[in-house]
Amino acid sequence: MLAAAEASARRLKAGTPLSVLDGIPVVLKDEVDLEGFATTLGTRWRKDVAAKDSTVAARLKAAGAVILGKANMNEIGINPIGLNPWHGAARNPWNRGHITGGSSSASGAVVAAGLSPLAIGADGGGSIRIPAALCGIVGLKATWGRIPETGVPPLCWNVGHVGPMGLTVDDVAAMYAVLAGPDDHDLVSQLQPAPHLADYENGDLRGVRLGICWPWFEDASADVVARCRAAVKVLTDAGATVVEIAGPDQNTVLWTHSTIILSEMSEAMRAQIVKDVGQFGLDSRTNLAIGQHLRATDYVHALRHRHAMTRDWLKLMKSCDVVVTPTCAITAPAINEASLPDGESNLPVVDALMRFVRVANLTGFPAISVNAGFDREGLPVGVQLMGRPYEEHLLLRLARVVERHTEVRTPPEHASVLK
Repeated sequence: MLAAAEASARRLKAGTPLSVLDGIPVVLKDEVDLEGFATTLGTRWRKDVAAKDSTVAARLKAAGAVILGKANMNEIGINPIGLNPWHGAARNPWNRGHITGGSSSASGAVVAAGLSPLAIGADGGGSIRIPAALCGIVGLKATWGRIPETGVPPLCWNVGHVGPMGLTVDDVAAMYAVLAGPDDHDLVSQLQPAPHLADYENGDLRGVRLGICWPWFEDASADVVARCRAAVKVLTDAGATVVEIAGPDQNTVLWTHSTIILSEMSEAMRAQIVKDVGQFGLDSRTNLAIGQHLRATDYVHALRHRHAMTRDWLKLMKSCDVVVTPTCAITAPAINEASLPDGESNLPVVDALMRFVRVANLTGFPAISVNAGFDREGLPVGVQLMGRPYEEHLLLRLARVVERHTEVRTPPEHASVLK
């Protein structure tokens, strides 16, 4: 790390930076391989040291970014609450008694706390966007396969994405530009149009249609709805128009996503489950038990629902350009301190965190969470923008408009590294 920082300092002094990220600190979720370091997946038993960099780490290094290290996560990324019984609970910089959300828990916390302006997260069911919303930062889940998964252990391959988290939309846009694009070892990434940021700085949103299903949008706490409505007004004041759309069948979305992600995670962890399932925390064991109970016919049926949903959403989004919802239905709830030794399985909280994010994982559509303000207790509220495949540039453009009209605050727990 010090050698990389010193090399970057020399390039910057000479006026020959490798990219806009040259010298910028980045933290990697411990789900991403970094040569010479273990990728634990937040477990106490997985100690595999990576023999080579993931594509994400390699591209960051090639851009001159300084990788500070690995960030804690919910064990195997199987819970969006973000607590970890083995490596400690990541605590929210806005209130240390509250969760960060997960599973990219510490990735969200370190950015919000000022320890690193950028982090890498991974998102199989909102795991980038949930901590971004709860920690008041920006998190982008790009189109499925847009950012190569090479060197990211496969946990939930049909719904998982790796992607950027940052303090501002500009930070995330820059990181997205460095990370996205084809990779020789990732076939999905090779079958996509070239990523770009066309029109990114254009704040005139005339012609942009915002799809909103108001009953779905308003299925959240009063403070969350108020702040997200304010974000919609910011976008319409900039010229966008609102188109009312039909929302998803939430029950179908819930069970389709749950069946796919839990089946795949159980299969990914099968060797360790057979060897010693007691090495997992109790909350992980609960979810893995559900995954093992599901049958192959359940999984295939869920995949058929996923394909049908994707076709339906592609058709629906001919009538709008971006779908707007809250990111989460609640702000960061308090940590149940009594649950920390074992982890926590709390279905009402899980549903409140996930009800708006699952569709983008099932369809593979890009989605971003950006801060839309704060609730009456001073906790951040995130608004989510979901777009059509390969239109990350439009999501980033709209998120930038929201950000520039949202009050900026600094959390109580914050390190001012640059004086």
